[in-house]
Amino acid sequence: MWMFVMFDLPTNTTKDRKEYAKFRKELEKDGFVMYQYSIYTRFCASLESANVHIKRVKGIIPIKGKISILLITDKQYSNIINIWGAIEKKSHPQPMQLEFF
Repeated sequence: MWMFVMFDLPTNTTKDRKEYAKFRKELEKDGFVMYQYSIYTRFCASLESANVHIKRVKGIIPIKGKISILLITDKQYSNIINIWGAIEKKSHPQPMQLEFF
C-alpha cells in the first residue's frame, strides 16, 4: 500500500519556517519522497508497516498546521493519472513483488 502525507503548515515566522523544514526533513529521513509540494508519499509493504510510519509521523507533527494521512492500495495507486503540461504520463512504476515458493 501507499501512504500519502499531506500538510499545510504556516511559514509566517522564522520559527514556523524552521518547524516546516524540520518536518519535511524528518519525513525524508523516514523514507518519504516528495510527490508534490506539501505532499509526500511512501510505499509500505503491509498495514503493520504503515501503522509504524503513522506513529512516526504523529511523533514529529508541529504544533501549528494541518496534516492528513491517506492510505491507498497498489491497485488504487496504479489508477493515478499524472498530467504534466500537455504530456500525459503513467504514475510511478510499482515496486517489484517478491514471491516465495
